[in-house]
Amino acid sequence: MSKGEAPIGLTIMEKLVGLIIMLIGIIIFWVTYTNISSIGSHPIIFFVTGLILIGLGIVMVTSKTE
Repeated sequence: MSKGEAPIGLTIMEKLVGLIIMLIGIIIFWVTYTNISSIGSHPIIFFVTGLILIGLGIVMVTSKTE
């Protein structure tokens, strides 16, 4: 292994955690969208939370570990 490379296990786990975070964000967004009438007066909180998690997951999947 050269000096500038990250361990392969770290890279795989980073991508896996990113996929899990993105999946949780998609589930939050979808459940909020399909049940918007039963949530009450503030569904925007759950929409924003889902979008933030989706964005964080995309960043983790596409980033390069060094």
